[in-house]
Amino acid sequence: MYAVFKTGGKQYRVSAGDVIDIDKLSVEEGASVELTDVLLLSQGETVTVGTPGIEGARAMGTVEQHGRGKKIIVFRFKSKTRQGKKTGHRQDFTRLRITDILTGDAPKPRKRRVRATAKETSDRT
Repeated sequence: MYAVFKTGGKQYRVSAGDVIDIDKLSVEEGASVELTDVLLLSQGETVTVGTPGIEGARAMGTVEQHGRGKKIIVFRFKSKTRQGKKTGHRQDFTRLRITDILTGDAPKPRKRRVRATAKETSDRT
């Protein structure tokens, strides 16, 4: 069973027990977090896709730590004048351990209609 949820403008595919780094959340370490913006939910062979989200579905997690990512070097250079500017950036993150994925009252997937082929339509006449 896995779910795809959205937070911080990014999408993450998680299952129970996964540890992920997401954009920093303003919660304390050890607190539980409920991520409600679930876009896709898979349970064995059935896959439910939300429009845009799935009502009632949520991913539960606990905050393990807050930290800062690896430094990224940004270098801007203007040719001909040989001007350059070097800057760095470190992104803040929150490390989450996904404890459970709750389906809530997720609707059952709709059955697809099968279109009739040309041979089947000629058999009907």
